[in-house]
Amino acid sequence: MKRVIVGLSGGVDSSVAAYLLKEQGYEVIGLFMKNWHDDSVTISNECPWLEDSNDAMLVADKLGIPFQVVDLSEQYKERIVDYMFKEYEMGRTPNPDVLCNREIKFDVFSKIAEELGADFVATGHYCRKGEEIINGDNVYKLLAGADNNKDQSYFLCQLSQEQLSKALFPIGELTKPEVRKIAAEQDLITAEKKDSQGLCFIGKVRLPEFLQQKLKPKEGVIVKIPGNSKIFEREIPNFLNKEEELAFFATKYNYNISDGDVVGKHQGAHYFTKGQRKGLAVGGMKEPLFVIDTNVIENVIYTGEGKAHKGLYRNTLFVLNEELHWIRKDLVLKNGESMDVKSRIRYRQKLEKAILYKVEKGMYVQFKNEQSAITEGQFVAWYVGDELLGSGVIA
Repeated sequence: MKRVIVGLSGGVDSSVAAYLLKEQGYEVIGLFMKNWHDDSVTISNECPWLEDSNDAMLVADKLGIPFQVVDLSEQYKERIVDYMFKEYEMGRTPNPDVLCNREIKFDVFSKIAEELGADFVATGHYCRKGEEIINGDNVYKLLAGADNNKDQSYFLCQLSQEQLSKALFPIGELTKPEVRKIAAEQDLITAEKKDSQGLCFIGKVRLPEFLQQKLKPKEGVIVKIPGNSKIFEREIPNFLNKEEELAFFATKYNYNISDGDVVGKHQGAHYFTKGQRKGLAVGGMKEPLFVIDTNVIENVIYTGEGKAHKGLYRNTLFVLNEELHWIRKDLVLKNGESMDVKSRIRYRQKLEKAILYKVEKGMYVQFKNEQSAITEGQFVAWYVGDELLGSGVIA
């Protein structure tokens, strides 16, 4: 009998995952990861992890499976929180959920599972796993979840072959309503529970307050760049080759304070991210202001009016070699090679047509259509069909 450790988060998805595995004849053990101690920045008065671990325990009890809480807050702080602060300090926008899967759930957590003699680790992610023998090797595939509205393959875009080989995604073939229905039929306490928002396994965190603990507030100006600014009329040169063209279109616009009007003040450029609309507190405009760029060195936020503002759009991005990650090692591009894919630069985004171009220092992703708010530090993931082949950090 194969042993599976399920990461029970206290939500409906992982509860049903545990139930299904038990039905399939696995020996199931439920583990709740405690990743957070600092309640000063969580949004609600109730202690979210306490309530969640309690729900997870009740589900395990109902299913008749062993349950324990593991405290991973030290590793979480080291690998996720410190990384977030460092990225924000550099003016980049990290994605802690992607990192949490790579570093915590499928690494630290998996090692605990191994110590408990587990064959597999299972989570309540909406994605599927495929397997194929290619050139005599067992190759694992990460496939989109059957529920288009809930597909969470993006969050797992940094997993390795090794991590995938030990992973199970029991609800990947189901839709959210089906999952809720199973939970209700089995009388699981989580059946009606709302989906968690916020950082993976931390609950709702007020990001500015969270960041303010480490990154001191520092007053600076908000500059509004007009939509018809000369900056956006840059002349397109004659390119000698494809790489020159890609480098040109991947280069972001460069703004100076003198390019626009000072329209307000902020408490620190590192608290803001491209495409952000909330928290600027500048009124009197026809359309809302969006952040089009931040300069953390000079502590300036550049904004544009309306979501169609030219400063928000680009069609090409770059990923450095050291930030490139292929789940499908057998498909890695060599220098000079290209590949037609569909790609996304954030979780809820529809997949968009793009071409990958491998060059010496890294890889360009050129989208057919311009993308809004391509943000440094976020992950770009690429797919062929419903398979996620790889991902990288936007440079």
